[in-house]
Amino acid sequence: MSDPMGKMEAAGGLAVTTGVDVNKAVEALKSEGIPAKVLAKDATLWGPEAEAEAAIRLGWVDTFEKSKELIAPLAKLRAEFGEQGIDHIALCGMGGSSLAPEVISRTLDLGISVLDTTDPGQILAEIGEESLRRTAVVVSSKSGGTVETDSQRRAFEAAFKGVGITDFAGRFVFVTDPGSRLVELATEQGSHLFEADETVGGRYSALTAFGLVPTALAGADIAELIEQAEALAASATGEGDNPAVVLGAVIAARPTITIADDGTGIVGLGDWAEQLIAESLGKDGKGTLPVVLEGPAAAGARGSDRVYATVGGSSTGLPAGGSQLAMPDVVVNGPLGAQFLAWELATAYAGYLIGIDPFNQPNVTESKENTNRILADGLPDERPTAVDGDIEIFGSHAKTVSGALGELLLDADSKDAYVAIMAYLDRLDDAPVAQLRSEIAERTNSPVTWGWGPRFLHSTGQFHKGGRQTGLFLQITGAVGQDVEVPDREFTFAGLQAAQAAGDRQALESRERPLVRLHLTDRKRGITQLLHAVRELS
Repeated sequence: MSDPMGKMEAAGGLAVTTGVDVNKAVEALKSEGIPAKVLAKDATLWGPEAEAEAAIRLGWVDTFEKSKELIAPLAKLRAEFGEQGIDHIALCGMGGSSLAPEVISRTLDLGISVLDTTDPGQILAEIGEESLRRTAVVVSSKSGGTVETDSQRRAFEAAFKGVGITDFAGRFVFVTDPGSRLVELATEQGSHLFEADETVGGRYSALTAFGLVPTALAGADIAELIEQAEALAASATGEGDNPAVVLGAVIAARPTITIADDGTGIVGLGDWAEQLIAESLGKDGKGTLPVVLEGPAAAGARGSDRVYATVGGSSTGLPAGGSQLAMPDVVVNGPLGAQFLAWELATAYAGYLIGIDPFNQPNVTESKENTNRILADGLPDERPTAVDGDIEIFGSHAKTVSGALGELLLDADSKDAYVAIMAYLDRLDDAPVAQLRSEIAERTNSPVTWGWGPRFLHSTGQFHKGGRQTGLFLQITGAVGQDVEVPDREFTFAGLQAAQAAGDRQALESRERPLVRLHLTDRKRGITQLLHAVRELS
């Protein structure tokens, strides 16, 4: 077990403490002047093939300066919404457009509704008349054409009309890159518009309009977040203590990093860091796999192939209660604004150490293209190989759910293997199914990840296709009770969700990765049955 107090560097309000031996990597980064070069936006650091992309994607290192311009207009708009009786923010966004706002919301208890799904149940829960009358909708998309976000926007627009809210355009706030379709739409219908920094990629956009607009409108003190990042940036030149350098070396040290909140004030940062690390480093057949844990003592935290990190807002450096069951390999403590910038810097440093371009995402579009083709041509004709109670089994020779799980996990203890569970379900109403991650982690030595679809397609989906090709994949889908139309489109939300699941299956099957799909014909009974089945495994 690593000594969590072995090495500590602190600056700008943030401390990183680790027992992992990263001294050589830290000294190499500092002696080569990498921190200063990153802050100077040196696009040559990650090799000639990465230079063109890096040249237009390094705005995040000081984007907090530009973001100061958002403070006054957002305060004004929040006040205007308050005068109209609007006190609830619904956020339509995927990946980098939703994950940072969700962390800020959960940490500050803002109560933003994050709609990063195509599940009809979650959509229906957000468009009920009672909540609509007090709701403003933030639509966030860099391209302006993200299919999930566009579909959600259409559903909200139709719902507003349905309850007689004719001035709905003023309830929409668009966050997008300059020149996108949303800029045009905002101008056409008179909606609020905030253009983001186009030199910042989605997963690095926490401190841009994407992270700050919805949270400021919900009541966050974004000036404080910006100040926290600014304080860290001032100390991040590489001279003296540099916690982000230590964190970068740790991320690059082992094939997997497991991440848990330590219970001291930061809530849900792992979900955001998961996307940042997976999309930035999971490519070229290598990279670091991030695993988000349920808590400091969660199953699967430790292993010889992984480094275990806890994240918090205090300076104690220990998980809540000082749990001896899961003493971390590294603790990252400090305010949220500094955390965002530190993890972004660390990921860029890790990319340098591993030899990976941290700014491209060569495999992200594959499942999207498959989805579009399926929406046009129809779902593939797939028949279950077996039916066990309320669960249909696909892609397995087994006749029972426990047998199918056992068959999939036969190779889970092989070198570099990991298990990815992908659930195309309602992450609120179907939340108990997420217990499956820890249940499987208790029964295998491999890292086990959890992803809600299609949310994970904008996160670990890149690693699944471009990272090390040792994943074992379990996809869970479910029957839909009440569907929701997507206005002016030839598909419904259930149809889109099914097409996304099928498109991702095709992407994984083309790589000949082990894949089992379990379809819940009754979601609640099926979840209970599934959890019982996994507990039958030895």
